[in-house]
Amino acid sequence: MTSASTSVHTRTPELLGQTVVVIGGSAGIGLETARRARTEGAEVILTGRNRDRLEHAATEVDAKDSAAFDVNDSAALKSFFQDLPAPIDHVMVTAGGPQYGPLLEMDTAQVRDILSDHVVVALEVARNAAGKMRPGGTLLLMGGTGARHVRRGLGIVSAATAALPPFTAALALELAPVRVNLIAAGFVDTPLSAALLGDRLDQRRDELRATLPIGRVVGPADVAALAVHIMTNTALTGATYDIDGGQQFT
Repeated sequence: MTSASTSVHTRTPELLGQTVVVIGGSAGIGLETARRARTEGAEVILTGRNRDRLEHAATEVDAKDSAAFDVNDSAALKSFFQDLPAPIDHVMVTAGGPQYGPLLEMDTAQVRDILSDHVVVALEVARNAAGKMRPGGTLLLMGGTGARHVRRGLGIVSAATAALPPFTAALALELAPVRVNLIAAGFVDTPLSAALLGDRLDQRRDELRATLPIGRVVGPADVAALAVHIMTNTALTGATYDIDGGQQFT
């Protein structure tokens, strides 16, 4: 009698031995990306403004480290990266969020800040992170699809998001061989969305389920899956990846 041996093939986690830094990783898309990165074997380092929420998130994902500061504080951001042990592999910037409002009701300072906010933060992160990052690593930025479908109610958001794809491409050339990519999201069902919409959240969810080609609402896990794919696919740089369930076509 002979016995057949069965070999079991296990998949090697795609981020094993790598370090992922999530700027704005205490909730929503950032935290979900940290979870996904951990399942793929990465060590994660989280930052956020709210210390209590950040500590809870860091404990949940067993983060290697965490740091509470405002990403708009240039000195704090510089100090954070200076103190990080090199090397790191991927940096994702999810901090901040969209600001809505009629253009004509905003003063000049508001318009200037909103238009430059994401670009300036990304540039500051890039300057401070570049020297710590391995070649082939990723600086991953978050934007939106507002510029694809300009409509009343979006206000300044469409103009602000329109600047990010060419900025991403230009930065990819300057930071090479570190890669730079942009995720452009539509509505994502996160705590930030809930805070922005308030008691209109359920109505918006219902609208999207009824109108989106995918027939459901995009969640943080969807974006996290895309983020980790961009980190692991070393052929990707200078590009913008839409994830909105087809929202821009409705």
